[in-house]
Amino acid sequence: MNIKTFVAASFSTLLLAACVDQKETMIKQGYPIGYAEGFQDGCHSGKKAGGNLFDEFRKDIRRFESDHDYAQGWSDGFRQCESEEEARERQVRMNLEQQRLLEQKKHDRREEKHYLETEVLKGIDARALERDLKKKYH
Repeated sequence: MNIKTFVAASFSTLLLAACVDQKETMIKQGYPIGYAEGFQDGCHSGKKAGGNLFDEFRKDIRRFESDHDYAQGWSDGFRQCESEEEARERQVRMNLEQQRLLEQKKHDRREEKHYLETEVLKGIDARALERDLKKKYH
C-alpha cells in the first residue's frame, strides 16, 4: 500500500468516526434526532458529490419527503460537507502541484549542473585520467 492510499484510508476512517460523533453531538446539543440523522446522511452525500472516493450517497427519499427535520438536516449537511470536501480536494491538488514544482526545480538544477560540468570539461584532455582510473580499478 503506498503512502497516499494509506493516508486517504486513515483520513476516511477518522471522518467516519467524526460523523458518528457529530450526530451524537448534535443530538446532545438539542437538535432533533431527525435533523441529526438527515445531516449525517446529507453530509455523506455531500462528501461524495465533493469528490470523496470513500464515501457514498445516502438519502432516505420517503423520509426526506415526509420528515421536515430530516429534509432540512440532509440539505444543510449536504451543502456544508460538499463545500468542505471541495476545499479539501483543492488543498490536495495545490499541495501536489507544489510538490511537482519542487521536483521540477530539483531536476532543472541537476540539468544545469550537468551542463555546466560538461562546459567546464570541454577541451580538457582526460585520457590520462581515464588510463589511471582503469589501472586502479582493473
